[in-house]
Amino acid sequence: MALEIERRYVVKNTDWQTAVTGQQRIRQGFLAVSVEKVVRVRISGDQAWLTVKGMVSASTRREFEYAIPHSDANEMLDHLCPQVMEKTRYHVMVDGKHWEVDVFEGVNAGLVLAEIELTSETETFALPSWLGHEVTEDGRYTNAYLSQHPYTSWTLHP
Repeated sequence: MALEIERRYVVKNTDWQTAVTGQQRIRQGFLAVSVEKVVRVRISGDQAWLTVKGMVSASTRREFEYAIPHSDANEMLDHLCPQVMEKTRYHVMVDGKHWEVDVFEGVNAGLVLAEIELTSETETFALPSWLGHEVTEDGRYTNAYLSQHPYTSWTLHP
């Protein structure tokens, strides 16, 4: 079993773009969503995965990820996932730390989030100047929630 420990932030400007080291297009959907667990299907390039995540705390989840055939992932996304999300993920290095900046499209357009994966919940790291407020503990900013409650449908954007 692997643990995923991450912190999430709203991105407030485009200054991060100068530190991009790579990018990938992501298409994903959720087969099951609850507060305690989610089952996700994701395609990026010619690879596809089925991922099961279980909540440990706001920043930590148990994560089980399995490669699956691309054709199976497309079938699941097309027929079993009520809302398919698309985004571009940019890889950004800041002070030796790897950040992922997700620029959402479609019904979640306008939302840009940054995540950093950590080795422990108490690990320290520098906050880049392009970060806005932290949303790690705000469940509305999880991909699972956004798949059911798109960002463009929110009446107020904090």
